[in-house]
Amino acid sequence: MGGVPEELITDNMKTVMDEARTERFVGKVNAKFAQFAKDFGFKVKPCIAGRPRTKGKVETTMKLLDEIHAYQGKFNMAELHNYIQNLCNRINHEVHQGTNKIPILEFQKEKNHLLQLPTERVRDSYRINHTFVKVNVSNMISYKSNQYSVPAGYQGKKVGLQVYDDQLWIYYNMELIAQHKISEAKLNYQEAHYREIIIKAMPEYPDINDLAKRNLAAIGDMYK
Repeated sequence: MGGVPEELITDNMKTVMDEARTERFVGKVNAKFAQFAKDFGFKVKPCIAGRPRTKGKVETTMKLLDEIHAYQGKFNMAELHNYIQNLCNRINHEVHQGTNKIPILEFQKEKNHLLQLPTERVRDSYRINHTFVKVNVSNMISYKSNQYSVPAGYQGKKVGLQVYDDQLWIYYNMELIAQHKISEAKLNYQEAHYREIIIKAMPEYPDINDLAKRNLAAIGDMYK
């Protein structure tokens, strides 16, 4: 938006609140979001749980998420970005049902009241980079010279990779397919992923679960 609002009204979702705001309790903002608010210079004002009227103007537009959800798994990151941009352009030029005003015109009036953005260094510290990597023949992707498994069936395909909170988040067409804690180990298999590989290679083996556990233990000892 080119600036920061003085106050942000939020729901009581866990990404913002450790404890919900109620009629008798102010709530507790989680430490990470509180730091984000401090760095960007806005106040956090959570809605009162169980009082829909507090956020009625927001709830009226929640149906837009259903429109986006219809394309779940069909877009890559670039296509999703373009779709949402076109959706925003359309909605921002229509009369809002809750206010009877056109959002883009109201924003032009209000944008001069926005606070200044923090420095680029601060903004960059909150950005999540999204890169594309190729799944190798071993059903793994590479990150900083170490390898991490994905479910069977993605060999040779490009998947999206995001890194935050010391975790790897791996997506295919915007669907989360795997999550790994960043590790110093060279090979990082999830047991379910490795079991799928073994089943495909040795479908007649009598005890796949036991074989998978023993092989993973050996891999762990070898690549510690």
